Amino acid sequence: MDLDEVAEELYAVPPEEFIELRKARQDEAKADGDKALAKEIGGLPKPSAAAWACNLLVREQREEIESLVELGNLLREAQQNLAGDQLRALDVQRRQLLTALTRQARSLANGAGHPVSTAVATQVEETLRAAMSDPDAGKALLTGRLTSPMSYSGMGTTVAQPDLRLVHPPPPTTERAAAPAQALAPKKPAKKQAGESAADRRAREQEERRRAEEEKRRRDLARAREAAEAGAAAAAEAESAADEQRREVASLDTRHAELRARVDELADQLADAERAAADAGVTLKRAQRRLTAAERDAADAAEARDRAVAHADALARD
Repeated sequence: MDLDEVAEELYAVPPEEFIELRKARQDEAKADGDKALAKEIGGLPKPSAAAWACNLLVREQREEIESLVELGNLLREAQQNLAGDQLRALDVQRRQLLTALTRQARSLANGAGHPVSTAVATQVEETLRAAMSDPDAGKALLTGRLTSPMSYSGMGTTVAQPDLRLVHPPPPTTERAAAPAQALAPKKPAKKQAGESAADRRAREQEERRRAEEEKRRRDLARAREAAEAGAAAAAEAESAADEQRREVASLDTRHAELRARVDELADQLADAERAAADAGVTLKRAQRRLTAAERDAADAAEARDRAVAHADALARD
């Protein structure tokens, strides 16, 4: 006998048997000379009504509880990326599953002869919600050895708002084409060459304007090519990001469909289990009524037998 075996036994019995069984196992440990084990057994607390109902649910419907915990893990993973309408749909299904399991726990407790009040049922649902929301709480529930109900404060893992520090900066652009070492400045009118005619002067001024316009055209072309290159780079990165987002949305859509299908499957299983439990309860009550009638008939027959024997004895004496 070790502490693990004793705990497994104690937290499986009805509440009214806990204290007596704990005392018996403690006395056995003392008789074996294991005072340390006896002390540990004596320190095992009696579970509350809600904790006992949860332990019973784990023992009777362990597969459903494992699915509940697993679904909670999947929901936490998906919650980071799902859209608001998808999260709301999953939240509705989660509440339906918690409600169905709570009803199942109440049904099992009633069948075991320990009806669960509304307040206790609320604690059971809070415990199930905690097991779905927190991995450690899920592990604790699956031990089947809770001593008190659990609760979970908060909404679990929420979708974080974007952090501006994580926004990728725009792609670097190439440096602008260097301006000419010397900006084209209006040239001072050249000193009139000796013997320069008016026609020569007009031709020289036209050539200077042509060179200025050509320089401006080259600068504008360099800027346009720079902008085109930057735009092409930005467009390529945006398209790549869009492709990545499309793949992520497709993956999340598939995950969402799988989660909804799993929730529907669990809800169907719970509905079947509830119907089976209800049928078993009806059958049990009928059997109990038949047992009561049979015991009453047996008592009447025994009484009649005793009267007949007494009468025979009286006649024999006479």
